[in-house]
Amino acid sequence: MKRVLVFADLDKHGVREFRRTLMDWLGTRVEHVELEGDLRAYLRRRETEGPKVPRGKRPDLVVVLGGDGAILAAVRAFAADPVPTLGINFGRVGFLASTPVVHWEEVLGGVLDGEGLLEPRMRLTARMHTHDGDDIEAIALNDVVLHRAVTQGMLTLALRVDGVWVSDYRADGLIIATPSGSTAHSLSAGGPILIPSMLGLVVTPICPQGLAHRPLVLHSDAKVELAISASGGLTTLVVDGQGYAPMREGDSVFVERHPSAYPLMRWAKLDPYRRLRERLGWSGTVPPVAGESEGEPRGIDLPRTGPHEDRGL
Repeated sequence: MKRVLVFADLDKHGVREFRRTLMDWLGTRVEHVELEGDLRAYLRRRETEGPKVPRGKRPDLVVVLGGDGAILAAVRAFAADPVPTLGINFGRVGFLASTPVVHWEEVLGGVLDGEGLLEPRMRLTARMHTHDGDDIEAIALNDVVLHRAVTQGMLTLALRVDGVWVSDYRADGLIIATPSGSTAHSLSAGGPILIPSMLGLVVTPICPQGLAHRPLVLHSDAKVELAISASGGLTTLVVDGQGYAPMREGDSVFVERHPSAYPLMRWAKLDPYRRLRERLGWSGTVPPVAGESEGEPRGIDLPRTGPHEDRGL
């Protein structure tokens, strides 16, 4: 890898100090290192320049300093031209930005030496035709959500899968999530957890009026249509947590699997179940990792020596 782009969320505590260490370290190992600290400005610039990055400027690796939101920003920036992306977690959860800060040098060194694991993540394509005659298309790594405005009542949403009517939902909204997004908004709404490397879709209602409505897990090749049958006002289409487009009664959004996955990088020693245990507060014990003594406490009560030290894998 010759070109590395460091995507830094400078609003996260500790990132400003850490970036200097990282840039100096990378400067001795790769030919070209670039730092981007204003994520919004970078996204706007990418939209202006077009979807494809010129060959001479395209990074071989994107290193994200921040949380899962910063990872989603990087994925949006390179949606049409995916680049292997590694997240170093400075956020609260870190399901996407999975590299613990305390292990950054070992992980990044391994990636540069070709020892990192590439974990392709399924994405979604959402398409809609607006009342104004515009065709809108968006790509999601986590989820596509239809939800009501703050001041209006419940929505009535019709769900069709592969052209077959499934049900009408009276709810605050509906989430269509990838396996990566199953631990995001969908999980908060009661949806199941899917292992990130698998293929599938999760359809999760948000606060449904009918208590019999439960989340659905669909085949990854399912073609999903959500139609707004009744609405007291505007409804918002949200893609990966970003307000995307207003929708009205009678509008539909069509969601299906994107033809290409996004290449997230992860540490070969990462135990994905441990992150679930610790981030979601599950009980249980786990064996020590390399460099830790057998008697060191593990699990959700693990003491931390600093505000951002993440000893869990």
